[in-house]
Amino acid sequence: MDIKETAIEMQNFALPEYEMIPDVGLYLEQVVRYIAPVMEKLGEESLTISMVSNYVKKKIIESPVKKQYFRDQIAVLIFIAIAKTVLSLDDIQLMLTLQKESYPTKDAYEYFRREFSSTLAYVFSGKEMKSDKEMNEKKTLLRNMVIAVGHKVYLDTYLKSLR
Repeated sequence: MDIKETAIEMQNFALPEYEMIPDVGLYLEQVVRYIAPVMEKLGEESLTISMVSNYVKKKIIESPVKKQYFRDQIAVLIFIAIAKTVLSLDDIQLMLTLQKESYPTKDAYEYFRREFSSTLAYVFSGKEMKSDKEMNEKKTLLRNMVIAVGHKVYLDTYLKSLR
């Protein structure tokens, strides 16, 4: 795929909507396989089974119920998979703590998902980013993290095409 096709694909990239994330209870290996294509499209490494187990051990995500992960946990893991490309695990944990104080996982994930799509469209096309009339410090923090990831994906994509 050439760089122009990749740029168009990235402009149209969207994370799965919250309601589309499976809520039937996926086992660890299934969760990792579910997230892998998302990260592959971004040109990033996916989560591994040991990474997810470590996040549970460190209480970054809730423990599985009868070894199964549900929608909220998977949404958080998608966020972690993307955020880990520019943030340390401690910083991710802090951002998740701030999120839990302010918004339910569904609302936080949907906001993150929209910001991420908007940012990729912005960095790959120069389209203006949508403004949020209700910006606060926590939303600004998330937006800046998403912008950092968007720029990283952009740089990685273009540099890879030049090699």
